[in-house]
Amino acid sequence: MAIRLPGLVKQGLRRSFSTANKASSKYLDVPKGFLAVYVGETEKKRFVVPVSYLNQPSFQDLLRKAEEEFGFDHPMGGLTIPCAEEIFLYVTSSLSRF
Repeated sequence: MAIRLPGLVKQGLRRSFSTANKASSKYLDVPKGFLAVYVGETEKKRFVVPVSYLNQPSFQDLLRKAEEEFGFDHPMGGLTIPCAEEIFLYVTSSLSRF
């Protein structure tokens, strides 16, 4: 049985609101072929992005910044990208056009 997510595919990116009440289900809302990343310099916001972004040079620049800042020890337990949310949205919106 297939699950269709037309809105998610069209957007290419979605913001996932996780609260303490949904902590146990936060890992379940990442569909196959996507990964969750935490973005922000002070307050971290969770986004779900396609794994295909990992191959894009502009997204890899963000990953290098994360590596310089955190190495492999990410404080949120997931991939944390230490940049302004606006920069992240700009980079990912340009990637979602392809």
